[in-house]
Amino acid sequence: ILVCMLSTAYIAHFNAPRFFRELKDNTMSRFGKVTGISFGISTAIYAAVSAMAFLTFGANCDGLILNNYSTKDLLISASRFAVAISLIFSYPLLFVGTRDGTLDLLKISEEKRTVSLLNQTTFALLGLTTALAWKLTDLSFVSSISGAVFGTALIFVYPSLMFRAAIKNLGDKATATEKKESTFAMLVNLVGIAVGIIGTKMALGSGQAIH
Repeated sequence: ILVCMLSTAYIAHFNAPRFFRELKDNTMSRFGKVTGISFGISTAIYAAVSAMAFLTFGANCDGLILNNYSTKDLLISASRFAVAISLIFSYPLLFVGTRDGTLDLLKISEEKRTVSLLNQTTFALLGLTTALAWKLTDLSFVSSISGAVFGTALIFVYPSLMFRAAIKNLGDKATATEKKESTFAMLVNLVGIAVGIIGTKMALGSGQAIH
């Protein structure tokens, strides 16, 4: 479950092309360096917060760790406010990717994406998301399920399939190293599927145990 929950912490694939285009002197080596530093800092922060939370509350940790603290704690109240601000300003970045991806799946070209259509899609997706948020209140369950299903798919399954297809399209032009990487990519694919299945099963089991 932890692996699946951690998968959601690094889902930025849909915004990667946008970040690359907007990066100054956007070479692949520079983009790789920026990505490595960013992920390294994120990993350190997640590890530190997770360790301190577990050392403080152990198995009694809530899905949202801030819920374990008193509502009268001023520092924690400030943290709750900071989380709210973070959600408010980061949500549009995630939502734009969701909306664009939905329109791509529906095969609606850029030319046909009028302001009216974008607004209608926005309201529909926001309504669906809000309804799900109203019903699913256990944050740890939501995080583990989304990580197991969508996180592993975006991180392990889809990229490896895309890479294999790209190498296959190269045909005889593909080098021996690229062919070996294609084989390794399929192993990564299988690992992702296994992690997704196990994570989903365990998350559903823990969700039933809680309720």
